[in-house]
Amino acid sequence: MIGAQQFRTHFFVPNLPNSITRPAAIRVASPPSILGTRITAVSAAGAPIAIPCGEGGDGGCKTLLLPLGLCREALPKHVAVIMDGNGRWAASKGMPAAAGHEAGCRALQGMVKLSCKWGIRVLTVFAFSSENWHRPKPEVDFLMMLFENVFKSLSGDFLREGIRICIIGDSSKLPKSLQNMATELEEITRNNSRLDLIIALSYSGRTDIVQACQKIAQKVKNGILKPEDITESRVAQELDTSCAAGYAYPDLLIRTSGELRLSNFLLWELAYTELYFAQSHWPDFGEDEYAEALLAFQKRQRRFGLRTTS
Repeated sequence: MIGAQQFRTHFFVPNLPNSITRPAAIRVASPPSILGTRITAVSAAGAPIAIPCGEGGDGGCKTLLLPLGLCREALPKHVAVIMDGNGRWAASKGMPAAAGHEAGCRALQGMVKLSCKWGIRVLTVFAFSSENWHRPKPEVDFLMMLFENVFKSLSGDFLREGIRICIIGDSSKLPKSLQNMATELEEITRNNSRLDLIIALSYSGRTDIVQACQKIAQKVKNGILKPEDITESRVAQELDTSCAAGYAYPDLLIRTSGELRLSNFLLWELAYTELYFAQSHWPDFGEDEYAEALLAFQKRQRRFGLRTTS
């Protein structure tokens, strides 16, 4: 168990919100733009290589820069991520779990930046599950404040860089201030279209399916729908992930830290998703690891139950 004293330990992780001594005193300085660094590929000799790959991408630039080996046409449109291993990363370095969560925020900022640069259309991340409420209260309280402060500090970047935010999950369990921040973020970014960033907070895949069924049952009861109107498409419309219109189903799921399970994440949506399990803990999942996952995806043959011709 993680004691409260661990969350009062002073630590510092570069390029993250200011170091924290205790949750009640958390303050976050505005970081530089999460998309401010130009991305290039690197050769075996370490020299950067800019690889043109179609239109759009780097602001006013007419080329999309991709790491060597990646092809824009073969990239997934929707990537989902189970960001696992923050606590184990911190423990391996003799640091408190809170340090791992802050480092995990840095890794997420990096993935958002790369997803925009490389033309990923939707990024869905599992930030906090419904089961995570059972963790020690000091850790949960820290995470709630960390989410709120990171949202606040990055809201300007989300708006400027064309990132649309969608928060899914049971928001009623979140602190009121975090609920308000999530609502504000969704509102101010609703017209953005470069990247849909879906953040699962207090989320349960099973619960999402149940609430979708309840909504449909109520519509049948009210005479709005007939039983024969209930289709897979209708169910999908009632799921939280319907906010990613057009790309609701992930093409690729990445899970870090070597765990080989879905942990109640996007259970309906992952039916035909390609799965990729990385050994590195989430804070260590950077550009090289992301590119490797995308390269592995490109090599998959997606048949969706059909038989391919030789």
